[in-house]
Amino acid sequence: MTKRVSKRTVAYFAAVAATAVAQMTMPVAAQQAGGDQAQIDLGKRTYAQNCSHCHGPNMVNSGTITPDLRTFPDDRMRFVTTVKQGKNGKMPPWGDILSEDQIADIWAFVASRRNP
Repeated sequence: MTKRVSKRTVAYFAAVAATAVAQMTMPVAAQQAGGDQAQIDLGKRTYAQNCSHCHGPNMVNSGTITPDLRTFPDDRMRFVTTVKQGKNGKMPPWGDILSEDQIADIWAFVASRRNP
């Protein structure tokens, strides 16, 4: 069990470091997101704190079972429902943890990073 915890710890700190580097270098397309830059920035921070552990820093995961959010469809309702209620027992529900505003901010960030 010690090795497992150690690997998780290393993976966590690697993800945090990658997030910090990406946040310093990543341009954000605010006009594509339908939100303003301030909302996207809030979403980026909320994503880093709550979502990046599974979905990867800046939505780039290392081949886990989580989807690549950069290819998430342009379907805000589906996104909000999935975040609030969870998905197939693989993603936990966040409706009691994140506020409506935080979910909207994360959506603005996700939408700003979408690959057409």
